[in-house]
Parts: sequence; structure tokens; C-alpha cells
Amino acid sequence: MDRPDATRKWRPGWPCPVRNVLAQQRRGAGDPTMRLAPPGERGPHWRASRTPEGPVTLAIESRDSAGEVRAQAWGPGAAWALDQLPDLLGAADDWTGFEARHPVVAEARRRYPHVRLGRTARPLEALVPTIIEQKVTGNEAFAGFRALVLKYGAPAPGPAVGLHLQPEAASLARIPSWAWLGLHIDPARSRAVVTAARHADALERIAARTGGAVDLDRAIRSLPGLGVWTSAEVRQRALGDPDAVSFGDYHVAKDVGWALFGREIDDREMHAVLEPWRPHRGRVPLLLGAARLRRPRRGHRASLRGHLPTV
Repeated sequence: MDRPDATRKWRPGWPCPVRNVLAQQRRGAGDPTMRLAPPGERGPHWRASRTPEGPVTLAIESRDSAGEVRAQAWGPGAAWALDQLPDLLGAADDWTGFEARHPVVAEARRRYPHVRLGRTARPLEALVPTIIEQKVTGNEAFAGFRALVLKYGAPAPGPAVGLHLQPEAASLARIPSWAWLGLHIDPARSRAVVTAARHADALERIAARTGGAVDLDRAIRSLPGLGVWTSAEVRQRALGDPDAVSFGDYHVAKDVGWALFGREIDDREMHAVLEPWRPHRGRVPLLLGAARLRRPRRGHRASLRGHLPTV
């Protein structure tokens, strides 16, 4: 294996489920920017990213029963990525003030006390695949994102064969409209990606501010074609925003209703149901998902995911 540019050993203050936290960032099993070891294995788990200091590849392992995390990094962004490693794995996720308020949520919290939101601090890397996921099936979205990365991204530094970086913002902005169609990404979504790429620097600055979740939400929803769902999905991943809820998703409201009340609810009702949990509303779907409390899937799969961003 190529000698890494930097390494780090870190012992979390809790039993950190490394694979589960990293999986929050993955876009389907074929995501070319990530490669996770099978469930139950300690790693290494691979992740390629573009940091403010340049590209990086991370190899992350949980090495012993005490939970020590060891990471190796390759590329110009190695030091930045290793400094940010605890946040990526959920160290900055503060549950202070969260109250279960419902017996189902309380039981999920009891069974999964170490669930945390990681954060990448890279909003564009979260925004591009999120836009591609708008209004299409999951399989179509993951295939489109994979095609985009493989065609316009770059091989990741280090020894992980087949691992790729997302395209740079400047590269995204230069992709011609006809080329997007070859990736099976329609004009509405490709225009939104190009627009987001042109505002990448501003989004990065906003995300870096203290308390930047509110401002990032406002900035994302000010861009054409982007709404509440898209903003929430980005804030969850880039900032670990505990109050971000994916309103407009095809499944989330129905699953929350089924888990808490034994029946499906819509976004309007979910908004009222989750309001007492503010500023931790996003933790409720997170815990219910960790506990696999989802409504039974019946009938044919929908042809559309149904998470059109709302305004």
C-alpha cells in the first residue's frame, strides 16, 4: 500500500459506530466516492473528497474493542481531513436538550444511544448528488451521480483503485447541456447543478459560519429549482443539522406516522407532530430509521420518489 501522507489515532468519548455514521454520506452501494467495508467489519472504510486544501482520500478503521479510530490520508487535503475526522464521525453532534417525548422515540433512543450525525463541512459535495436525486427513483439518481463522477471527476489520491473525486465546481459549470442528457440527468436538474456550482464559493463561506445552518438553508432555497427537501438533505450531511427534516420526501412523513401512530401522515401533519422537538426535529426520523421503524412497503414501487423540493 502507498505510504500515507498523514495518519491519526483518535479515541471517541462514546462507542462510535464508524460505518453507520459514514454511511450517511454514501449515495448508493455503487457510490464511486466511497467504499465501505461490509457490515460488521471494522474497515478500512474509504472516502474521497475535495477539501479547502485539495483532494484527499481517507481510510478509516475502528481498531479495537475500546473503539480507537485510526485513519490514514493521502493527498494535499490530508491534514485538513484528519483535523475534521471527529466531526465527520459525529463528535460535534450535541444532543443536549433533546427529550424523547414519545414512548416509541424513547425506546429507539434507549436501543440506539450512540446514533449521531456526522458532518463534512463540504456543502457542494452534498448538494450535487442531492439535486440529482430530485424527482427520480433512487436507482436512476445513483446511476446519474455515478456517471457524472466517473466522467467528469478525477481518480482519488492514494492506493484505493477505482475511488474517484466529485468534479470540481468549475468543471461542473462547464459541462454542456447536451452532455448532461448522456448522463440521464434532465435539463431541470442539470441547470440546478450548474447554478449551484457557480455559487459554490458563497455556499462554502456560509457553511463555515457559526450557526450557519439557517443562512445555508436560506441560500440554497434562493437558487432556482431548490427547495426545502434539498436544503434539509444538504444540511444534514454537510453541517450535521439536527433540526433539518426532509419535508417533501416520499417516505419520511409516512414512516414517522406509522411508527408513532400506526398510520401514515402527510407533511403538514408531520410538521405539527415534530414541532415540539425543535431544534432537534431531525433526530426523530433519524432514530426511527436507526430502529428500522418504517411502514410496511406494499404493492409496486413508485416510479417517482416524490420528493419534489417544496418552496
